[in-house]
Amino acid sequence: MGGAKRESKRVALIVDGRSVGRAGLDRRVVEHLRRMIVRCDLPPAATISETKLCVQLGVSRTPLREALKLLAAEGLVDLRPNRRPVVRPISSSEIVQLFEAVGAVERAAAELAAERITPAALRRLSILQARMEEHYAVGQKDAYSNVNADIHRAIVAGAGNPVLIETHGSLQSRAKRARFAAFGASGRWEESVAEHRDILQALLDRDTVNAGKLLFDHVIHTGRAVVEALKEAPRRSAA
Repeated sequence: MGGAKRESKRVALIVDGRSVGRAGLDRRVVEHLRRMIVRCDLPPAATISETKLCVQLGVSRTPLREALKLLAAEGLVDLRPNRRPVVRPISSSEIVQLFEAVGAVERAAAELAAERITPAALRRLSILQARMEEHYAVGQKDAYSNVNADIHRAIVAGAGNPVLIETHGSLQSRAKRARFAAFGASGRWEESVAEHRDILQALLDRDTVNAGKLLFDHVIHTGRAVVEALKEAPRRSAA
């Protein structure tokens, strides 16, 4: 009888097309909503309907609201008293500030990684670079974006500094959404792939100064591309 009671509490819910037990529910809801925002399925400034999302994800309001709180802490959602939450808009000034911060963190990480990263981690970076170029060659934007984020995380992890890793992690979701938007800027996608090749080579060469500079410049270039993409969006819509 006791076993039956315990079993009855294991309620399976469907989130993102998969069955999820309650233990993993909040994490899966957060991941699903984060992906929707990063890919602009929920575009900047969009009002978020909790009722519609509850139906779409097959969850109650409690885990959904917990997920929204976490995404608000990441800077992706604005929670407003007595009003529906909205996806945080992307402003040009915020993008410049965000990528300056990301660039500074990743520059420091790349300089340390050039000294500390293990041969195994370098081999993994080489594999990720090859995989990213394959996605670029066939225009797989989502897959490219995911591998691109993996590469940036791997470089920061290679620094072996937990404080840098934590700081970088707090900026990643906002940066990934912006990087996704930058792929629409003319020529930026091709430039980004080439820049990644140079960064990898600097790490393979254990070139501390060049690794940091190349990665910082890469991040700043991406930030500028996002700003240009934001300027072009209204013109494309009007056309």
